[in-house]
Amino acid sequence: MDLDFWSNLKVNFSHFITEAGIRLIYAIIAIFIGLFLIRLIKAFVRKIGAQYNADPSLFSFVYSLTKVILYALLTFVVGIILGIQASAFLTLLGAIGIAVGLALQGSLSNFAGGILILVFKPFKIGDEIIIDDILGIIEKIDILYTRVRTHDGRMITIPNGKVSNSSVENCSTLPERRVEIVLHLPFAQDINQLRDIITKALSAHPKVLGHKPIQLWLSSFGESSMKMSARCWCLSKDYWEVYWEQIEIIKDTLYGHGIQLAVPKRELHYPEQP
Repeated sequence: MDLDFWSNLKVNFSHFITEAGIRLIYAIIAIFIGLFLIRLIKAFVRKIGAQYNADPSLFSFVYSLTKVILYALLTFVVGIILGIQASAFLTLLGAIGIAVGLALQGSLSNFAGGILILVFKPFKIGDEIIIDDILGIIEKIDILYTRVRTHDGRMITIPNGKVSNSSVENCSTLPERRVEIVLHLPFAQDINQLRDIITKALSAHPKVLGHKPIQLWLSSFGESSMKMSARCWCLSKDYWEVYWEQIEIIKDTLYGHGIQLAVPKRELHYPEQP
């Protein structure tokens, strides 16, 4: 009896090893074929996107989602080959999904935020935006995160859930943008003279839009100066170039007319000595 038991155990173990080995070989082959097919499908998706000039924001999101689905499908197929029944595999995936969902509620929120960004399109790749005091260019929109490249060469990754629940200032939506430069000038200066020389200096810039108003207005009074706002318009893509160059032009123009910018001053009065 003991001999029969060990003999049956040996036969069953041999069958198990043989069958498991065959399944493992098939699974490895399936993995290699699957990875090859995934690479082909990703290349096809990129080709279709380029051929039909797909919106970069939409394409980035769909491409990321496609990769997740393909790898999940490959995992399912390999599980079936290894002998896991489809119903059991789906049950296992469901349980894992619930556990992961509870652990990664923020990620689900980010995914929902990505859907909202895709549907309502508050910005697209290449737009200059401000999100929570972060100023930069939209570099990439994934299914979970939005990546912003700042003007000083940093890459900032923002969760889509946070983006969809924050105020987003898109500086690239409209074709034209107003440049505003704040000046602090002495009280003694004649406002009409200042308006004449500064607006002429601003209008001389080649990228300032001539059909838009070029203005200088007194906005408020400070303790030791009057606060003035110099304004002109340019194309949105030229904003920063015009902004920095107009500051230098105003400074040179004022100094050329002998006008100094105001600096804080205090007068001290001492009582007369008896």
